[in-house]
Amino acid sequence: MDPCPFVRLTVESLALKLPFASRPAGPGVHPSTSPCFCKIRLHNFSPQTTPLPLYASDDVSAAAAASPTSSSFSSASGAAASSSGAVLFQLDPATLSRLPKSAALEVAVYTGRMGATCGFRSGKLLGRFRVDLDLSGAETRACVYHNGWTKIGKHGGEEEKEKERKPSARLHLLVRSESEPRFVFQFGGEPECSPVVFQIQGNIRQPVFTCKFTAPRSLQLDYTNTSSGWMMGSSYRTEKERYGRERKGWRVMIFDLSGSPVAAASMTTPFVPSPGLDRVSRSNPGAWLILRPNGFSDNNAWKPWARLEAWREKRPIDALGYKLELITDSSGPAYGHPIAESQLSVHKGGLFCIDGRSAAVGVRDGLASASPAGSASVAGFVMGATVEGEGKVSKPTVEVGTQHVACMGDAALFVALSAAVDLSMDACRLFSHKLRKELSCDRQDSIS
Repeated sequence: MDPCPFVRLTVESLALKLPFASRPAGPGVHPSTSPCFCKIRLHNFSPQTTPLPLYASDDVSAAAAASPTSSSFSSASGAAASSSGAVLFQLDPATLSRLPKSAALEVAVYTGRMGATCGFRSGKLLGRFRVDLDLSGAETRACVYHNGWTKIGKHGGEEEKEKERKPSARLHLLVRSESEPRFVFQFGGEPECSPVVFQIQGNIRQPVFTCKFTAPRSLQLDYTNTSSGWMMGSSYRTEKERYGRERKGWRVMIFDLSGSPVAAASMTTPFVPSPGLDRVSRSNPGAWLILRPNGFSDNNAWKPWARLEAWREKRPIDALGYKLELITDSSGPAYGHPIAESQLSVHKGGLFCIDGRSAAVGVRDGLASASPAGSASVAGFVMGATVEGEGKVSKPTVEVGTQHVACMGDAALFVALSAAVDLSMDACRLFSHKLRKELSCDRQDSIS
């Protein structure tokens, strides 16, 4: 498998020094009570906004404390996501080809609160700073475009002479790019339609996996821990009306082109409405196990790799909540290491993401491990997948960092995970609404 060249452009270590007339209240404490923020623009992309911490010390190393705390996978359009203290731009090959050679990054610094008050912008522009970027060859090498303090504010004429007599506001930032190759996969159809999965490289679409989705009305999966691994079992129920109040038994099997199973996503906890509610709540989420074959000596022997919980949030927005943890103990799926927890808009969809800046993940040789952020062995992007909103046709695109794929089976795990996330949007649909026909029990009964 050949990866696609991606580039991560990072703006981090953001800090602001403001001139002040009075002495600070203590070390590192600035007398100003006004919050500050900045808007960062790159070419034609939407501006990204992030808070700016204030520093009174002249020690440049203080700004380094404003390191990024989280990051997000962005779509192929090149839209970036920001977090407090850091902004990330994920640039795919198409985006890189559209960027001009004279591309520039602009940082506009404001005092005041972010957002708007009574329809009016509350921030007051303090100054701008521009960084020229040369991204030629960025697919193969790392580059630092700026690192340190710079003066910001208006310049020229009497204002410049006045600045010579008075302290200036100064901005600290680090702007850098690094190569981040990824494998890109795309479902040929909705996961519940048992599609082919293609690997994408430029204009080339090559089939690499096939999917098989099942959701029998009466199938209830259970797992038994044996000496050879986790065994898929089943039991049957006859109460058809009960299925209308629970969604269970959904399973996606991922096969390689030879027909061998290489990964699976199976519901282990049914998605049921909470008492008095019409939705799956956070207090009682449904759950999936992401599994890989535990050798090939026993049929249906699987090893759990990750566990995904999902539920329906109502506040502050109508959203699909999720939590992902890696299974770190072979004694059972109850022992895991949380690596991702967030929300996706039910109406608009979004981007499911795992990033090495918030969790270091390793899947080589079939072993799942996790370590806190800052691990020297694993860093950067891990996995991202697109998720469409409720009721929309979804053909997930999955991107996986090359350092997390040693074989096709590793890639299949992320494909199975993305299918589970996508299907969770349907599993968490309000129980007063009918499921689409591909997921309905009547259809499953007719084809079984």
